Amino acid sequence: MSAHFARMHRHDALDRLADRRLLRELAYVDGQWTAGAAGRGFEVRDPAGGELVGWVAGLDTAETGAAIDAAARAFPAWRSMAAQDRARILRDWFELIMSARDDLALLMTLEQGKPLREALGEIDYAASFVEWYAEEGKRANAEGVTSHLAHAEMIVRREPLGVVGLVTPWNFPSAMLTRKAAAALAAGCTVVAHPSSETPLSALALAELGGRAGLPAGVFNVVTGEAETIVGRLCDDARVRAMSFTGSTAIGRLIAGRCAPTMKRLVMELGGHAPLIVFADSDPAKAISIALDAKFATSGQDCLAANRIYVERPAYEEFCRHFAAAIAELNTAPGLDERADIGPLMHERAIAKVEQQVADALARGARLLAGGRRHAAGPLFFEPTLLADVPDDALIMREETFGPVAAVVPFDDEAEVVARANDTEYGLVAYVVTENGARQLRMGRALDYGMVAINRVKITGAPIPFGGVKQSGLGREGSRHGLEAFTELKYLCLDAA
Repeated sequence: MSAHFARMHRHDALDRLADRRLLRELAYVDGQWTAGAAGRGFEVRDPAGGELVGWVAGLDTAETGAAIDAAARAFPAWRSMAAQDRARILRDWFELIMSARDDLALLMTLEQGKPLREALGEIDYAASFVEWYAEEGKRANAEGVTSHLAHAEMIVRREPLGVVGLVTPWNFPSAMLTRKAAAALAAGCTVVAHPSSETPLSALALAELGGRAGLPAGVFNVVTGEAETIVGRLCDDARVRAMSFTGSTAIGRLIAGRCAPTMKRLVMELGGHAPLIVFADSDPAKAISIALDAKFATSGQDCLAANRIYVERPAYEEFCRHFAAAIAELNTAPGLDERADIGPLMHERAIAKVEQQVADALARGARLLAGGRRHAAGPLFFEPTLLADVPDDALIMREETFGPVAAVVPFDDEAEVVARANDTEYGLVAYVVTENGARQLRMGRALDYGMVAINRVKITGAPIPFGGVKQSGLGREGSRHGLEAFTELKYLCLDAA
């Protein structure tokens, strides 16, 4: 802990940490904790109340280059290590994450604000990727090719790309890191990760546990500081052979353009604008439960959140009435409050955006059925809100919300709602609620999204290929496809004459 931070008043909840070594403020480069040459840094504060949680090192361009140097040096030995030996290290990392589950969740809630039970769920989710890829890395086998040439033997095998850069967001600070890093490490790549400056403590705690698990120096590096400085350096360096990014589509486009001169492999999970389509044959209670979960998890700060809720007209008014009542029962409170359903938003920009979307929808004729204002719990809290009769040209129907505001509109037939749902540049996930089996299959085919959830919300996990189409991303994370993203195919042709 830096002397500077030690002199500052810290968040009282840090006393609840069982393992204080998990609160790391320094960047992690080449197996060492480093403050950087200039000693610069930045505050991490609890969005619920503004208390100081940490003072984290801010590295510069040269120090980011040093992390790339370390990863490049470590790559030959790591790629040459037997897959089962890499798997043992990843398995030990998984076990350490699960043992530290309570502390990791506490740190996440303090820096990100989400309710503690959601943070605990994210730690389980994050650990599952490490466990999955510990096994999957042992299955990246070579394949034989039936030769079309006389006296030739042909082999195709997957080889690790090399150094990979990872850029992770603030809304899922642990799971988005492990989903990328575990796949890259299992493939035999080395990693330079840059976590969001809003939530770096979760990544640094995972680095501490990775070191304990036996990840060799330089194999897993975490570089904290200003995003433009660090990410730009990663994009420009030709030794970084892949960039994996989770964040907004606008930033994803910038990264893609910056990576073009070095022809990097890109894996991008970008914005979402998910439709939730409720048909009149649905069970009303199930439809309300699905809508609550799909909209308000992580206080609506989720790329998978249902932004546009379409309800078939015969069920529309009843749905709105019961949905408004259910929303009114949600508890808005700091994440450490065990009653919390809705925590704070990440920053003032997020509050301003949802205020703008609500005001715009009301000005265009929408009805306000619940919420609609900042919440008395604090400056970054917003009431869970329901807007009905929202016109398709309202901002909230065209832009990702990232807040606890639900927009509900009626529809009359299947073809109409499919066209409206697909009328967006995004294509990450869509939700459908219907008891009609044939319609379930039709909707699954017709919706132009990388993932479609039928009669449920939770569909993600380590074994599935997570990702979207159109402007929602490139490639997939999770599953064997997530590991393959960090490999290159090599073809060998041997003269057997």
